[in-house]
Amino acid sequence: MTLAQESTSLQFECETGNYHTFCPISCVAWLYQKIEDSFFLVIGTKTCGYFLQNAMGVMIFAEPRYAMAELEEGDISAQLKDYEELKRLCLQIKRDRNPSVIVWIGTCTTEIIKMDLEGLAPKLESEIGIPIVTARANGLDYAFTQGEDTVLAAMAHKCPKSVKEEEEKEERNAIHKLLNFGRKKEDISQEESEYKEHPPLVLFGSLPDPVVTNLTLELKKQGVKISGWLPSKRYTELPVIDEGYYVSGVNPFLSRTATTLMRRRKCKLIGAPFPIGPDGTRAWIEKICSVFNIEPQGLEEREAKIWESLEEYIKLIRGKSVFFMGDNLLEISLARFLIRCGMTCPEIGIPYMDKRYQKAELDFLEKTCNEMGVPVPKIVEKPDNYNQIQRIYELKPDLVITGMAHANPLEARGINTKWSVEFTFAQIHGFTNARDILELATRPLRRNNNLKELGWEKLVKEEAKI
Repeated sequence: MTLAQESTSLQFECETGNYHTFCPISCVAWLYQKIEDSFFLVIGTKTCGYFLQNAMGVMIFAEPRYAMAELEEGDISAQLKDYEELKRLCLQIKRDRNPSVIVWIGTCTTEIIKMDLEGLAPKLESEIGIPIVTARANGLDYAFTQGEDTVLAAMAHKCPKSVKEEEEKEERNAIHKLLNFGRKKEDISQEESEYKEHPPLVLFGSLPDPVVTNLTLELKKQGVKISGWLPSKRYTELPVIDEGYYVSGVNPFLSRTATTLMRRRKCKLIGAPFPIGPDGTRAWIEKICSVFNIEPQGLEEREAKIWESLEEYIKLIRGKSVFFMGDNLLEISLARFLIRCGMTCPEIGIPYMDKRYQKAELDFLEKTCNEMGVPVPKIVEKPDNYNQIQRIYELKPDLVITGMAHANPLEARGINTKWSVEFTFAQIHGFTNARDILELATRPLRRNNNLKELGWEKLVKEEAKI
């Protein structure tokens, strides 16, 4: 393998490549499951409908809580009565599903961009009695994960301010209720005293419930109490957010939400590496503790134990190289973790880079490379796929993490690939889920090893040449 020119500091380049990524309206796929009392209404064209149907086809039979308002069939614009048509649809949704919130997803169709959805929503929600959140999650974004960012940024405006009644405040805290389910009040009071005194902390980012509980408990061990998550499991349990609250993101693609919380809700952002991999999780907890002047306990031992349990996977990738083509904005965090596992990474392609929001993660990547004694990767924003292919031929990486569009063509040319979208939907946050990242990253290498043992390696390579 040919390594990139050695450097001890990060190098950034920007190309003008095409974007080959899912449309961000695909965020509906995981958000409607996360927010259990929501309904997502995607306002677009038949193309948007086909995409959504294909992307989430297996969920059709589960009566999902999303629907399309199609421009051609419903013709909401051609009738020049946008308000009346949307009102009819929302009343039907209220009658059939009775959700706590309706989320309008505006697409990039010219007619939809021109519609004043933000102006229609307040009037309509007061008329039908259901809150409406308007988000422009469309193909004009760089990556499909930014759809979640757009929805959470819009939802941040709906988070309530301080509630006077203490009982009502407790009702909103879903995590609090979940952790205390079935316990006596005396036990709860005793446990409350275990938390250290610190300003309220709200975490933002959509994660599966087991991961939310896991991260909540990890911070609880350090005496840090989480006041709420955005999004919450139910819309009615959105966290209280007041001026001066601390907030911290758990995903690298939530820069818009972070900006909204800082500028509109006057929150203080804790810029930390993201809790992906045992090294990232430890750094994330340490950073939060340092802001609250809390001395973290036992994190070094906890991280060491996790690394020990990962050894069977790490020995498969130690000394090998990985190349990121760029797809979901998780690239920097995943590259940092894989470098800590002993891999080298000559290039990280990424569709969009917010250097302010990801500053802590970039610094941590640079530090990790220097500690592991490997060259610091080159970060290419908006990569040109043709140039990337040439560099892949030149560098000959052992694994390429790429979008689905490029995976099969690269495999046909004898290059090991892994779909980056799988990391989006897998549970990769926290100490214990580091195994899942390596399970995904090593799967193509393990598959090839198995084929080699069966004597099929030659057959695969001959077919690749054809």
